Amino acid sequence: MSAKGRLIVIDWGTSNFRAFLVDRQSGHCLESRRSEAGLKTLETAEFPHYCQAQVGDWREGGRVPVYLSGMVGSKRGWSEAPQLDLPVSGRDLAAHVVAAPGLENAWIVPGVKHVDEAHCDVMRGEEVQAFGALALSGTPHADCCLPGTHSKWARLQDNRLTAFTTLMTGELYHAVRFHTLPGEPARDEAPFDEDAFRQGLARAQGADGVLHALFEARSRHLYRGLAAEQVGSFISGVLIGEEVRAMRVARPDLERLLLIGAEALRRPYTLALEAAGLEVTPLDSDAATLAGLAVIAEQHHAR
Repeated sequence: MSAKGRLIVIDWGTSNFRAFLVDRQSGHCLESRRSEAGLKTLETAEFPHYCQAQVGDWREGGRVPVYLSGMVGSKRGWSEAPQLDLPVSGRDLAAHVVAAPGLENAWIVPGVKHVDEAHCDVMRGEEVQAFGALALSGTPHADCCLPGTHSKWARLQDNRLTAFTTLMTGELYHAVRFHTLPGEPARDEAPFDEDAFRQGLARAQGADGVLHALFEARSRHLYRGLAAEQVGSFISGVLIGEEVRAMRVARPDLERLLLIGAEALRRPYTLALEAAGLEVTPLDSDAATLAGLAVIAEQHHAR
């Protein structure tokens, strides 16, 4: 296959690097590479050298283009790409890609922001997955839930991103589990426990609020039979339950969602979303990234 028929897409975040060699015609992933060399492990000058070392053998002398999304385009990353104001289309993202310094034929996709008196929010990387989810589902309209360290709930209408909200669910889970007294029994790794997770979901709806519900990880461990290996799942249930509860209040018209994430996160989120009466369509995050960056790359190439 010639260089013209291939594309390299990279999702580069704070903690991880994921690269995919893609067949442009079919959209299929031909090969992938992953590492834990996220932004926090590299200095600015190291980005082009690391990227070339990872995907240089795919590039055929620089003829195969590279498109990058995620925190790689932040001030802390390789080179800052703009964050565009809502509403935003895939074509808008393609029109504002930034050349990656130090690497020929490599482009960083911009992020998105929503800044007004009522709402202030930013996004890098998830917008690509949201547009990829639209392409995969064959619809111009969708609400998306993208769970993670900073979960995103995005609304797309007529193939444009029109609204989104960030919730610090994953980061708070880590903080509570590893840096609080209620999380102390959950320091060690343990398998997901559905019963404990559902207990947490139920307590997130309690009249005493999420702050009390989190403390129940300790009191239930002491007096209600919550085993040490169940505490992490209980805390997860409380925090994901609060995320879903808040977004149901914010978007009372919501009926169905595209759930975009890795399998390990899709399972608890599906339980929480379905418990809240929502219809869920699961999509793999890697597939959504590939589809979104492929669309943006084709629109950029056509300019």
